[in-house]
Amino acid sequence: MRFETMAETAILDPAELRQLKKVLVIQLGPFGDGLLTTSYFETLKKVLPQVELHYLIKAPYHHSVKRHPFIDRLIVIPQGSGLQYLRNRIDVIRAIRHENYDLVIDQQNKPSSRYITWLSRARWRLGYTGRHLIPAYNLMTPKGPKIYTASRRFDILKPLGIEKTAYKLYFPIPDEDQARMDRWLSSQGLTADNTVVVSPGSRQSRKKWLTENYAQLADLIQQRLDKRIVILWAGSERPDADRMAALMETTPVIAPQTSLEEAAALLKRCCLLLCNDSGLNHIAVTTQTQTLAIFGNTSPARWSPASEFSHHHHLRAPVPGEVQGNDFQITPELAFSRVSELLGADEKSGFGRPPASQSA
Repeated sequence: MRFETMAETAILDPAELRQLKKVLVIQLGPFGDGLLTTSYFETLKKVLPQVELHYLIKAPYHHSVKRHPFIDRLIVIPQGSGLQYLRNRIDVIRAIRHENYDLVIDQQNKPSSRYITWLSRARWRLGYTGRHLIPAYNLMTPKGPKIYTASRRFDILKPLGIEKTAYKLYFPIPDEDQARMDRWLSSQGLTADNTVVVSPGSRQSRKKWLTENYAQLADLIQQRLDKRIVILWAGSERPDADRMAALMETTPVIAPQTSLEEAAALLKRCCLLLCNDSGLNHIAVTTQTQTLAIFGNTSPARWSPASEFSHHHHLRAPVPGEVQGNDFQITPELAFSRVSELLGADEKSGFGRPPASQSA
């Protein structure tokens, strides 16, 4: 196999850009990163309208992008372990080589994606600069400043001469999932104006604000504001939902088990989402849901949409590096004050005031 000379942030000339017909983007997972990587897809297709855009991602993370309007083909690596895992990877590499891509963009930037890029036989193989054991790339560019991850994804397009533009994140919700959630909300007497969704769980324990704090915050909302609490959970998060409900003095509604599409439909039908630093926070970007996310030691600069989307907000520990436990130095009373401000609600009254536009 021939390796072209590596060029850091060399920009392809217009003639080479016009020859790009088929492009593969690699982001194997997880859910949040799978969605965030699509931030530049619309821009890429506008600048290079001749391009057929393919996306490689692992199951089950493909559910976050399977109806994306700017993906022409979704290539999914099935779940598997042991020998089946190896067979799946070999099959995918064979399929990729058969496609004869003009350009492969390795957004994952890990050994697992580098060897796929290396073996793709693509004319151009684009990745980030760094010390790599595998000579996977013949186009490289450095990562820029640590900003919201969806925005930072644009850095990899510099060799194509494409700069960051205003963008949207897309997660189309099928009509049947929206109708199903409408029926459930109606059965519970819930409306978009009176529903606050709380998601206390997380796949990473270090990102979870104390369940006790969520319970106290939810009680304050139901006791002092004219709102109702719906606890949203997924997969292994049901114990968190049950524990939060058990700790509350008031009675919440626990959402039924939902698909990702149904969860998005619920977010689309509430006035506020309260959550941890999680993929759900990014799904809420697609539904235009007002959101307050609770951050501990993770960086809002990288993971909070607030810098790009005015309907997103966050609270962070006053001294992040000194956070020892999961209270994040954020009290339920402090969070309630921010919730009340965002909802524009005077306590114990139906009258409102415009919410503040700045994130905490």
